[in-house]
Amino acid sequence: MSSALCGHKIKAVRGYKTPRTIAGRPSIIAPNHLQREFTVDAPNKVWVTDITYIRTWQGWLYLAVVLDLYARKVVGWSMKASLSRELVLDALLMAAG
Repeated sequence: MSSALCGHKIKAVRGYKTPRTIAGRPSIIAPNHLQREFTVDAPNKVWVTDITYIRTWQGWLYLAVVLDLYARKVVGWSMKASLSRELVLDALLMAAG
């Protein structure tokens, strides 16, 4: 850890929301097109996405990320205070633009 960070005593805070199920909303599972083949021979051929949440002093933030599997780099992202459709769309639009 960098000495500058040690002087400020910055550390990760662990703690997660408990998973909740929403009654009446069916689970949608997308087909597995990659079949665990994560090696790609050209850029922008395969993107993968993930959504996670981050606890801050002001509440939870949701982060959606789009990765290009060829370069293993983030090509789009979005962060919002609520888990909404716009969170994902903004990340995809950044990646496509």
